Amino acid sequence: MSSGTSALLKQQEVPGGFDASRYASERVWITAADGVRIPVSLVYRRNLFTQNSSNPLYIYGYGSYGYPLPIGFSPARLSLLDRGIVMAYAHIRGGGEMGDPWHDAGKMMAKRNTFSDFIAVTEQLVAQGYGAKDRIAIEGGSAGGLLMGAVVNERPELFRVVLSHVPFVDVMNTMLDATLPLTVAEYEEWGNPNEPEAFAYMRSYSPYDNLKAGAYPAMLIKTSLHDSQVMYWEPAKYVARLRTLKTNDTPLLLHINMEAGHGGASGRYDYLKEIAFDYAFLLTQLGIEE
Repeated sequence: MSSGTSALLKQQEVPGGFDASRYASERVWITAADGVRIPVSLVYRRNLFTQNSSNPLYIYGYGSYGYPLPIGFSPARLSLLDRGIVMAYAHIRGGGEMGDPWHDAGKMMAKRNTFSDFIAVTEQLVAQGYGAKDRIAIEGGSAGGLLMGAVVNERPELFRVVLSHVPFVDVMNTMLDATLPLTVAEYEEWGNPNEPEAFAYMRSYSPYDNLKAGAYPAMLIKTSLHDSQVMYWEPAKYVARLRTLKTNDTPLLLHINMEAGHGGASGRYDYLKEIAFDYAFLLTQLGIEE
């Protein structure tokens, strides 16, 4: 610390000719609807990136429980980066990136900040040239699946592809069922729906309850039969209802892992196969074949 220097002691080996100098990462700040500045982490391949709004853009978000998105290296991302996709991680309110006040500003009666932050990030990244407005893919899981459902309901035309994992989409029925193991403790995150004001607020953004007829982006919804945190019937009924309402012919896929829990497949190769399945859907829908 006194000298301000660092020494590399160990580095993850990445087979296949990985060269870190081919890639760049940066932090940008996006101004939310109410003027708050939202940090966003970006990574892309240098020789495939042009800041002219032509790149496909992938945006990941969570924004709940005070959980800060970990920003670290993942070899799986190279599959997308090497195809020219710009990857963005939105540190929206409800997470913990900026301390406890950041969490407080995106929970309970302030939860809608999480959704408006994500939409602002998407719009402004496009405006700043990081991605093409018609080639946007988004991803989130669990409470991040709630985020996916909420922003798609608000701005379905903004996104082309949605990957939603074990999504918490049936907010009202779940939070009104006190027999479920997580429900009562969750009042501190979402609010107590037995209180009229909280009920009305939660009802205003619950993805399942706010589905309506119209065009929707291509969507892959994934869940697990043995999930004890977000029961499999939430995404199942969400997809079933959406199939009766969507008016366009974009794919709407429901995939249920019959053996896994909330975290998906746990085996090394099974886990990688799940990622490959997700990426294949994403790349196909973005029109990226090579």
